[in-house]
Amino acid sequence: MHLLEIGSSFVEGLLLIASPCILPVLPLVLSTSVEGGRRRPFGIITGFVLAFTAFALLSRKLVLALGINLDIIKYGSLALLALFGLVLLSETLSAKFSALTQRFAGAGTTLSANAKDGFGSGVLIGMLIGLVWTPCAGPILAAVLVQVIRQQSDLIAFVEVASFALGAGVPMLLIALTGRKLMGKLSFFTTHAEAIRKTFGAIILAAVVFIASGADVQALFSKQESTTTSSTGLQDALPAPYPAPEFAGIDAWLNSKPLTMESLKGKVVLVDFWTYSCINCVRTLPYITRWDREYRSKGLVVIGVHAPEFEFEKNKANVEAALAKRDINYPVALDNHLDTWTNFHNSYWPAHYLIDKQGHVVYTHFGEGNYAETENNIRYLLGLKAKAEADAETPVFSDNQTPETYLGYARANSYAGSEAAQKDIAANYSSPAVVPADTWALSGSWKIEAEQIIAQQAGAALQLHFTAKKVFLVLGTQGGKPIEISISLNGVPQDTISVQAHTLYELIDQDAVKQGVLEIKTSAPGLEAYAFTFGS
Repeated sequence: MHLLEIGSSFVEGLLLIASPCILPVLPLVLSTSVEGGRRRPFGIITGFVLAFTAFALLSRKLVLALGINLDIIKYGSLALLALFGLVLLSETLSAKFSALTQRFAGAGTTLSANAKDGFGSGVLIGMLIGLVWTPCAGPILAAVLVQVIRQQSDLIAFVEVASFALGAGVPMLLIALTGRKLMGKLSFFTTHAEAIRKTFGAIILAAVVFIASGADVQALFSKQESTTTSSTGLQDALPAPYPAPEFAGIDAWLNSKPLTMESLKGKVVLVDFWTYSCINCVRTLPYITRWDREYRSKGLVVIGVHAPEFEFEKNKANVEAALAKRDINYPVALDNHLDTWTNFHNSYWPAHYLIDKQGHVVYTHFGEGNYAETENNIRYLLGLKAKAEADAETPVFSDNQTPETYLGYARANSYAGSEAAQKDIAANYSSPAVVPADTWALSGSWKIEAEQIIAQQAGAALQLHFTAKKVFLVLGTQGGKPIEISISLNGVPQDTISVQAHTLYELIDQDAVKQGVLEIKTSAPGLEAYAFTFGS
């Protein structure tokens, strides 16, 4: 298994102790751990890990199937947390809740066997905590669940989520055991148990109000930390730098002769794993090309490792066209077999690895963002002063934005059609009267292949119910023959686009994040569609 990714998931779970979302959960863990037997804290954490893992794996499919708005889940979980806070504030409700959990603990054979010492009731409480906390941890959980390698299995995804949940549970268990021990030794906690319980209830309610307000304390702290550390050294440096892996299995080098890590010693190297039809990668390119222009003469070598997601991205001519379009002049290595990707143990598009002059990876960043931090780290390694002002970073995601949506059967998700998709066989499809939120449907004759869907007739249409400001779609045509597509939004014609090259096309750009139903209709057979991505 991918031990590095699983270990990273565990560490990311541990780091959630610093999240504002942890605020209402910790007093709940502590207050419910104090009552009951000595094993109740272990029961709470066991229930938390089990419920969090199961719910995290099932929630996305459930949300997509029912078309539930993510804000409903978020505020529903906050309402449950607020209810827990009210229970703690009330002596009567606390007594009834305790009796209820003990009754549930005795209902099942597993729980009843341990109900005497509180483990069974702890499992139930932990499961409730796990359920209401999952939506709050969603943004970080999404980074753990993202599957960007086609070969990644469901088993690995399960192990990574379980590792993440275990990492999140360990600090809670330590806090519960420590708090329980303190309360057992100090008479103050015994004589003022009711006041302490109510204090915890008030803390939970205050935390719920804080989270619902949308305030982002972590972002504030990170900005302050950035200001204070950028002039003194590397920001978010790896605790244990390691020798940069070698380039391997490269099909071709563009803009450069073949390079090796050994030959690059004495230079500061930025390795960028990307692929040209990935919107997340495309949005990082203006920053990377600027760094190449500004710092090449000062000793920076930028190397783009092009790691294809789709078969057409292995075509050298397609990549060369993308380099010309994006004004990319730094060396690009075609890693068509993902050998260099594997050497780096990489899992993301885009992924940035910053290597010092001694040939050690000292800093990494996965995904978009952190441009100011990355640039200041480049400057530090080059011996330059930190920039006085950071470039503004425009948000590209919203909380309820539709997730990336694949259309080929190998990774197809969120299909809303009433009939089953026929693999590798041309078939007629009819879209439902109402396409649920965050799902797609077909009408007319289409062939569903592993990576893409292919229109078999003029007038074949693809519908998508999305929430976003911008909508992108990877498109191409069979044989490279241009095909016109017409685009409508909520039944209103928008634009006509000529599709020829296999690449990313922007279809919709609204003035704000909104829900909408997009329809794409082809003027001829042979249109290929691969994956929707979104932006805000």
